[in-house]
This record gives sequence, structure tokens and C-alpha cells, in this order.
Amino acid sequence: MSRMDATPVAPLTSTGPTPGAVLALLKPITWFPPMWAYGCGVVATPTDDPSRWGYIIGGIVLAGPLVCGTSQAVNDWFDRHVDAINEPTRVIPSGRMPGRSALHVAVAGTVLSAGVAALLGPWVLVAALIALVLAWAYSAPPLRLKQNGWGGNAAVGFSYETLPWLTAAAAVAGTLPPTETLTIALLYGAGAHGILTLNDFKAIEGDRRMGVASLPVQLGVQGAARLSGLVMIVPQLLVVFCLGLWEKPIFAACIFALIVIQASCLRRMLRDPRRYAVWYSGVGVGLYVIGMMIAAVALRGLHAASL
Repeated sequence: MSRMDATPVAPLTSTGPTPGAVLALLKPITWFPPMWAYGCGVVATPTDDPSRWGYIIGGIVLAGPLVCGTSQAVNDWFDRHVDAINEPTRVIPSGRMPGRSALHVAVAGTVLSAGVAALLGPWVLVAALIALVLAWAYSAPPLRLKQNGWGGNAAVGFSYETLPWLTAAAAVAGTLPPTETLTIALLYGAGAHGILTLNDFKAIEGDRRMGVASLPVQLGVQGAARLSGLVMIVPQLLVVFCLGLWEKPIFAACIFALIVIQASCLRRMLRDPRRYAVWYSGVGVGLYVIGMMIAAVALRGLHAASL
């Protein structure tokens, strides 16, 4: 018997899940990052075509409830044994999602997401399919990218930040986004790797027991904390450099000021990462996403001037 099979999970009932259990599985609170990134992509892409608003609204639903919600269902299904240790009150280990109902939700969400993306245009479909493939590869065997914090966090950062931003640009313009938008979206997606490392601090015990090589497990608490801060800050500094290069100095200065505040908060977190990781995740990530929107507004002005 494998280590995963030996892990106790709460007995499942024979009745179907309630709507509340399904909603808990899809975790609406997690929809914010991709929906915010999508909003940044909308802001960064000027348009005077009112017919595109249907595509924009459809893309918001696609980024949040559909693709992100599906990824949460996939993750919880394949993580149910780890959750039985870390968070036994979650819907699957607690028995509120009986049998294979969570897997059925994940499969249905995948099909529905692909169908909606197809209606929004070919480039939106491509981005959505990449996000869905990464969602399954992150959690499901044989790849199970989350087994290693390096590749797993990179996949989630790309899916939650870069892809929604580019999807929005494609939905607004109906074509591939400009190089400047692609650059900024990739940088913020790279920085999100550090955000995901902060999230791993709450599951260190369960990850160790289940053989999940998260970065706090691999590098230790201090090493992972330093890396998360560095990985978040360096891409933002590159954003500042790019905006300066593109003659947007006021926007660059605003983002740099946010970085300075983040660095100050990071110093506090590094004194006791276990205690302050959640706090820094709230404060530092809040400043991070504000900077994303500032960069999006700068890109909008840049692209509007070239129309």
C-alpha cells in the first residue's frame, strides 16, 4: 500500500453534494488573482469597439469561476489525502463531496471552460487550453508539478497572472497583444512564483509527511522566505525599468515606491517567517497587485498613443 493510500480520509456519504459544498470546492476567494490580472489586461488594451464588451465580460467569467474554479476542484481532488492532514475540514476529506463528485465537477468545469473560451475567439481558446492543461498537470499524476515547488509555483504564477492578462488583451482586441503587454504580463507572472511560495508556509507539516517538495520544505523556512521576497521584487524592478524605457516615468516612480514599501515589510517577515508569512502575503501581495494595475494604466496610455 502506498503512503498516499494509507492516509486516513473521512468516510464519504452516498448522497450527492450540496450547492454550498460545490461552491466551497470551487473556492470563490481564489478567483480574485486571475480576475484582477484579467482586469489589468482589459485596462491595458484600449478599444472603441462596443461589440467587444460581451467578449470582455465572458472572459471575466472564464478567468474566475470557470478556469480558476476548475483548477481548485482538480487540486482538491488530487490533494485530498494531504488535506486530510493539513485541513481535514475541507469539503472532500470532511465527506461533504461524496464519492467521485469532486472529480466530476473538475471534468465538467474543464469541458465548460473550453466551450466558453471557444466562443470568445481563437486566441482566448488557446490561452484557456494552456491554463487548463497546466491546472491538471499541476495536481494530477503522472506530472503532478506541485510535488516540486520550483515547477509547480511557476505553472500557477503563469496561469493566474500572465495568461489571464493576455487573454483579456486578446478578448478586447481580438488579436495577439503587443510586445509591451506580453513583457509586463510575463514579468508579473514570474513574480507570482514568490507569492505561491508564501502560500506554501501553511502546509509545511503535511507536505513533509506526503513527500511534497515545496520550497519551504526544500530550502527551509528562512531560505524560502528570502527567495519569495526576491522573486517578487526583481520582476517589479524590471517593470519599472521597462516603463522608464517606454517614457512612462511617473508610473515607474509609483511602482518603485510600492516596491520600497514591500521591501520594508519583507524585513519584518524575515525576522519570523512562520509568524509573518500570512501577514506579508496580505500586505506585500496587496502592494504587488496595485502595481500591476498602475502598469496596466501606463500600457493603456502607451498603446492609445500609437492608435
